[in-house]
Amino acid sequence: MSDAERWQGLVGPTGGGPVMRLASASNDAGSGSGGTGRLKHSKGPWTSASGTADDLRTRAATSRSVLGRGHEGVEAGAVGLGSVAALRSVLKSWEERLQAVRDECEQLKGNLLTVAKEMGESETGVKSSLKGVQVPGKADEKR
Repeated sequence: MSDAERWQGLVGPTGGGPVMRLASASNDAGSGSGGTGRLKHSKGPWTSASGTADDLRTRAATSRSVLGRGHEGVEAGAVGLGSVAALRSVLKSWEERLQAVRDECEQLKGNLLTVAKEMGESETGVKSSLKGVQVPGKADEKR
């Protein structure tokens, strides 16, 4: 059985009404879905989110570097103060947190780009498989 035949089985027999309808693609004004009759996908939000994760990764790395530079010379200028050890501990803690944020954002960036790519490829595959589906009343419409 071809992809087109499988889709035809889902849409419904020739001359009959659809046996399956997606709420987001409904033309029925009473359905409450607000659909347009066309289910659309865009990889834009996934790509945008990936860019945001990359920006956050860069800012975390920059902040970590700036934080380290801001503490340079503090130990030499505060010799003998008990707060130096506490300050060193807080600095180390923040450096570790910022490094963890940077690392997680780097991984998230890649994962989001992968989803965008896979969704785009999936959309192309579905569109291609639907070309052979005959929808009653839509025979003259160009796909």
